[in-house]
Amino acid sequence: MDFLPLLLLYLCLVLAVAVLYCSHAGSGGGRLGRAARTAGQVLSLVIPTRIQSVTQKVLLRLFHTRNYLFVVLHIALQAAVYAEYTWEVFVYCWELEFHLVMLLLPYLLLAGNMGCFILCSCANPGVITKSNHASLMKTYAYDGVLFQKGTVCATCNMEKPARSKHCSFCDICVHRFDHHCVWVNNCIGAFNAKYFFLYLFTLTVMAATIASITAAFLIQVVLLSNMMHGSYIDDQGQEHAVEIPFLVQHLFLTFPRIVFMLGFVILLTLILGAYCCFNLYLALTNQTFNEWYKCRRYRHSHHLTLQPCDRQVVYKNVYAKGVWMNLKEIFKSPAVLERKKKK
Repeated sequence: MDFLPLLLLYLCLVLAVAVLYCSHAGSGGGRLGRAARTAGQVLSLVIPTRIQSVTQKVLLRLFHTRNYLFVVLHIALQAAVYAEYTWEVFVYCWELEFHLVMLLLPYLLLAGNMGCFILCSCANPGVITKSNHASLMKTYAYDGVLFQKGTVCATCNMEKPARSKHCSFCDICVHRFDHHCVWVNNCIGAFNAKYFFLYLFTLTVMAATIASITAAFLIQVVLLSNMMHGSYIDDQGQEHAVEIPFLVQHLFLTFPRIVFMLGFVILLTLILGAYCCFNLYLALTNQTFNEWYKCRRYRHSHHLTLQPCDRQVVYKNVYAKGVWMNLKEIFKSPAVLERKKKK
């Protein structure tokens, strides 16, 4: 019974990875999307029609409609990890005289992360309205490739400013649209991109910190027990020196919940760390995820636009202005910078 809650955490993490892809890659994009459609066609031959209909409605509700399911899941995962850290790891580390500041660091990071989460979730991502449409039209120039002048949003019935996109989840057009994040239940755009970046960074550091403290505790237990210099007798009655597999098995049987949590946060750190680095790359090059994805589709398209001289159009990111200015654009929105220039 002790293994069940943390086993569910692993399953939730697998779901999180799938959602992360779905929330970014859009519908039907890439090899994974084609594989999913093929699998769906095969399963439709053996699954009753009524079950298929119910499943489609559930998936539509979860992945294509704005809802709080993943916000609740996000909070539940954090609560489960911190409960285990508080009631076992913190207590054991305190008894082993770990430094108090190090033990309290995950709680400080949690406070900062929750603050960024609330700001990211509640902040206006950059909704384009009739009142701000004219000013946002002047913020960015059209690159003529990913963003064409004169394109009208069929839903909002307004001309799309460069770098904007209509979000099907929220049913709004968003200025400098990046993606819709199901974990914060909000779009990521010009005005909350900084909060999302800080939220992602603090979440990554938080997972890495808990993993480091937990690993340090288990290493300390091994060193104090002098287990590495011992031996054990196998089922055939033969004596063997203690090796890593035996050590891991022993720790797993002695501290099952702690070892499960450590595996979870290590995997989470790797995934979040890679995603955080990717978002840093986008920030440094002044790209949104939407632009990066559209650019890849454009480059791999078999229907490339031709210039009058029959040369293929080569896409160039016209929004990059150098590392410092690119970062400044994330943490100070273009509209704010524009107002300062006018003053």
